[in-house]
Amino acid sequence: MINGTVVDLSRTQFAATALYHYLFVPLTLGLSFLLAAMETVYVTTGKPIYKDMARFWGKLFMINFALGVATGLTMEFQFGTNWSFYSSFVGDIFGAPLAIEGLMAFFMESTFVGLMVFGWDRLSRGQHLAVTWLVALGSNLSALWILIANSFMQDPSGAAFNPVTMRMELTSFQELIFNSDAQSKFVHTSIAGYVTAAIFVAGVSAWYMLRNRHMELAKRSFRMAALYGVLATVGVITLGDALGFVAAHAQPTKLAAMEGQWKSEPAPMPFNLIAFPDQARQENHYAIQVPALLSLLVTHSLDGTVPGIDALQRRAALRVENGIPAVEALKVLSKDPANAAALAGFNAHRQDLGYGFLAQRYEADPGKATAGEIAQAARDSIPPVASVFWAFRLMVGLGLLMLAFFVLALLYTLPNVVHRKTWFLKVAVWMIPVPFLANEFGWLTAELGRQPWTVYGVLPTWMSASTHSVAYMAFSLIGFVALYTAFISVEMYLMMRAVRQGPEENWRIES
Repeated sequence: MINGTVVDLSRTQFAATALYHYLFVPLTLGLSFLLAAMETVYVTTGKPIYKDMARFWGKLFMINFALGVATGLTMEFQFGTNWSFYSSFVGDIFGAPLAIEGLMAFFMESTFVGLMVFGWDRLSRGQHLAVTWLVALGSNLSALWILIANSFMQDPSGAAFNPVTMRMELTSFQELIFNSDAQSKFVHTSIAGYVTAAIFVAGVSAWYMLRNRHMELAKRSFRMAALYGVLATVGVITLGDALGFVAAHAQPTKLAAMEGQWKSEPAPMPFNLIAFPDQARQENHYAIQVPALLSLLVTHSLDGTVPGIDALQRRAALRVENGIPAVEALKVLSKDPANAAALAGFNAHRQDLGYGFLAQRYEADPGKATAGEIAQAARDSIPPVASVFWAFRLMVGLGLLMLAFFVLALLYTLPNVVHRKTWFLKVAVWMIPVPFLANEFGWLTAELGRQPWTVYGVLPTWMSASTHSVAYMAFSLIGFVALYTAFISVEMYLMMRAVRQGPEENWRIES
């Protein structure tokens, strides 16, 4: 059995690298389309200021893109080094969208990035505009395929476990691609990137206006960012609601944790606005509730209900009991794949195989698991409620803050008075970190809410890790954190230097 400390360190290492990497991804997704929009205005109107805007923000895009690539490359290698059983178990499915992402999206994006940067004086206006749009398309296609892979972990569609090969095998590529979690998460994540880029551009533009530098570029950039941002923020909130609706069906334990819903209640269900969940006692402390709001948010009706953690835990206990015979049959099949009785027994209980694995954590021979061990395995099926509860609320709270900011930004920029609102310009600068934090909290909600599974309902996290030593994992964790901290430091230094320098003089920008 894998050392629990090794599993925890493996999780921490992957979480650390993913959170670092995810600081770069949203800005790349959003800024690529904002660049395309700026250049489109330039090509259609012929006004040089929009070309200057596209070139300046394109320089910042390139810095972020380069560091994003550097931080993302190591993540895929971790699947083979730190999560070898996971890679073996689901590699046939998980590897396909990642391979397509590399071949179809990343190579396209990287190729056209070079043409976008160096092609201003070598391509016609129309050709360069097409290249910029292809960069934006490639960036978002990369996100699509990565989120398809991730959504298989959240809602394993289009695959089935083969007891002969002891692996998950792809049964429907169409179901894998059109997984409802993948589609809603892709749109939600991409639009969150657009919000990130809009606030970044607005914040830097506000910094210039406060210093009375590059005023024409700053005011026009701020206006485009405000328009882009208010639409994107409304979209990300709307799609977030849709994603919650999907989660209610695919991952009821995640939804219950997000809402701190320990007990099943009759409709209309109240919404816990603020609470301090206690996992040990399975109750909330100091809860402030809004009557009927949970039913409205999740079921879009006043008579809808969602199961509480108490009901989900009872359901999990039954599934653990039903999954234990599948694990027992699998042991026989691993030695005798032609055993017809074992195969029949496995097929009768295969839908709960993953829950049987939960019991194996406490009893190597799950057929001997006690009632207490089965109950503990059922409790393990509930994610860390407090972490998921607060990560979700912080994400939503920051999203509403950004919506309010963009509404004000639009009200000030449309009549062209934003440069006179010194207090608001200062707020805009301080808003720059907000979307990055919101994206991080969103990632934490999604990934912590999936626990204790790497593949929801199929493969527990404790089984997925490689059998490394604690010393090896601790050393590699420290190394990755140090390396990625250096990447972040380089990103911030280069970005701040580029912003301080401003647009180059030969771009004809007002100084």
